[in-house]
Amino acid sequence: MNLELFTLPSNADFLRDHQSLTSIIPKIEAIVGREHVTTAAEDLLCYAYDATNRHCRPDAVAFPANTDEVSDILKLANEYPFFVVPRGAGTGMTGGALAVQGGLVLVMTRFSRILAIDTDNLVAEVEPGVVTGHFQEVVEEKGLFYPPDPSSAPYSTLGGNVAECAGGPRAVKYGVTRDYVLGLEVVLPTGGIIRTGVRTAKGVVGYDLTRLMVGSEGTLGVITKIVLRLFPLPEVVRTLSVVFSRIKDAARTVCEIIRSGVVPRTVEYIDQSAIRCVEDYLDIGLPVDAGAMLLMDIDGSPSAVEATLQHLVAICDKGGAHQIKVASSEQEAKDLWRARQAISPALFRLGPDKINEDIVVPRNRIPDMVEWIDELRSRTGLTIVTFGHAGDGNIHFNIMLDRRDKETLEKAESAVEELFGKTIALGGTISGEHGVGITKAPYIGMEIGSEELALMKRIKAVFDPNGILNPGKIFYASPPTADD
Repeated sequence: MNLELFTLPSNADFLRDHQSLTSIIPKIEAIVGREHVTTAAEDLLCYAYDATNRHCRPDAVAFPANTDEVSDILKLANEYPFFVVPRGAGTGMTGGALAVQGGLVLVMTRFSRILAIDTDNLVAEVEPGVVTGHFQEVVEEKGLFYPPDPSSAPYSTLGGNVAECAGGPRAVKYGVTRDYVLGLEVVLPTGGIIRTGVRTAKGVVGYDLTRLMVGSEGTLGVITKIVLRLFPLPEVVRTLSVVFSRIKDAARTVCEIIRSGVVPRTVEYIDQSAIRCVEDYLDIGLPVDAGAMLLMDIDGSPSAVEATLQHLVAICDKGGAHQIKVASSEQEAKDLWRARQAISPALFRLGPDKINEDIVVPRNRIPDMVEWIDELRSRTGLTIVTFGHAGDGNIHFNIMLDRRDKETLEKAESAVEELFGKTIALGGTISGEHGVGITKAPYIGMEIGSEELALMKRIKAVFDPNGILNPGKIFYASPPTADD
């Protein structure tokens, strides 16, 4: 495995032992206001972790309110060297918002305005601190639709979704966040402000800096405005749950659905362990003896939806399903999706800690991957739970454990490396929507070649010559030891 270490530019070596921010705090306060900067221990603790449950305490936290304030802070960070780590709601799964080398956490939640919704051109302009679920509700009230739907949508922010290129269940039909970002306003690590992209359906002038920024995990700039593409709101949405006795039959049925040419809005896959955890957590009548369950949404015109439903029922029946049920009410459909969204918190009933990976394989290789994971579960004795967006081959692979059990932890880490190797052998990728951050950085060389990695590092150095923005992410070979 090629564990390459990301090296900061030579003129940024002094940043490794960067000075305390204490003497700089008055200058930051002069930019954003005293009430929007904190060094209180209890506040630093609140911004020391994300959804990885790893802790890296920053030296200070600031809450800017506009683009000029962000620019001034980054200029200050280059003049008086200190690290700056952009942060949204802290829902990331790979440690992208952790201050792994200390410094200033730049919390973007005051950027919370929906600036414009253009119903004629199906375009919206928003600030990065807008909560994704809230934005979806607002546009739907206008008869419009923003498809990206990460499970964290009720509390994650659009800026964080853009930084990580978030996906979600609807990606099988509608694509991921990058497919909806038309343009950006970004503050560069040096403090310069750029505006990328277009507000039109087409645009090919110059390099596509917008796509470069989407998914860059806060390492190339701080996003301050986002121009998003919208769709008309579908007329009808129906929900279908399908229960299988065997996990292999569910996986093969997904392949048949996609091969048939019918593309549902979602095709979610939940294994038996996940079903049992969620039922114990919610008590809503899920089939706990099922080998696996598929959860599908179909949207469109009433006639198209009805035809698609009949087609899917026939495929599932032929695939060996022993229960096929169309949700009879909006509430029943909501309950099923509430169950899907509750999987992650429910899993902690199986162990206090979780290793969560989001591999993707070609859809026709899903049965191979599911069979291999079953074999891995039996061989290692680890508590492994899988679920995810089977419609686009994105499987969430979870190992539940207690990190204090060093023997089990070592076995789990070895299993993750095996998982990544198998994923790549099947033509897949080690991250579909969580990004790299710090947790997947040790494995990046398994997928990305040395020439490509070197080019990426040169791009980082061009944007961030002093290495001040979100250091230690993506290219770092092994995450620094986190403090508690």
